[in-house]
Amino acid sequence: MKARVPLALIVALTGAAALPAAALADPGEAEVEVTVDITEIREPGVLALTVAGNAVALTEEGSDLLVRRFTGTLPTVTVTDTRTLEEVPDGAGWAVLGSSSDFTAPGRDPITADHLGWKPRLIDGGDTGLVAEGEEVVPSLDEPTQPGNNVGLVDQELLVSTYDSEAVTGGAYTVDADLNLHTPAEVAAGSYKATLTLSLFE
Repeated sequence: MKARVPLALIVALTGAAALPAAALADPGEAEVEVTVDITEIREPGVLALTVAGNAVALTEEGSDLLVRRFTGTLPTVTVTDTRTLEEVPDGAGWAVLGSSSDFTAPGRDPITADHLGWKPRLIDGGDTGLVAEGEEVVPSLDEPTQPGNNVGLVDQELLVSTYDSEAVTGGAYTVDADLNLHTPAEVAAGSYKATLTLSLFE
């Protein structure tokens, strides 16, 4: 005859076995995805002037008994406009103007700026047809090629321009110029220097 296990003992054992299972139960978890859109920092566009070099040496060519003539080429000038249409003032246009100081040499009389002229040449004006080079300015010793243009680069003379900044924004435009220095034949020998200043205006 089998011995009977008291009922109270069975209940106690069942309860002891259930308690560890309840303590180890997974309490549950949740995940939250976090996103962010980081846009590229946009710098404002600019209208800028750059020159391919900071010096040019003139060489003698075509002199005669009355006039000594010296020629050279202005380093390529680039106008770059990276602005959006919203950044361009309504009705604006831009222009590059140039003027020269006198040519000076130690112990010599200066050669005044009116003896230096230029003939601008558009290299790349884009596809709009709205960027154009300035007119020729000839040295004061020459006969004018257009009425009153034999004044030299004393005042600010036009190198390149557009009358519609909005139409040409987003492009880069290049120009250079033939430089011509004409002096009297009796000019004193020496190493002369002048500064040709180019300014971009809008």
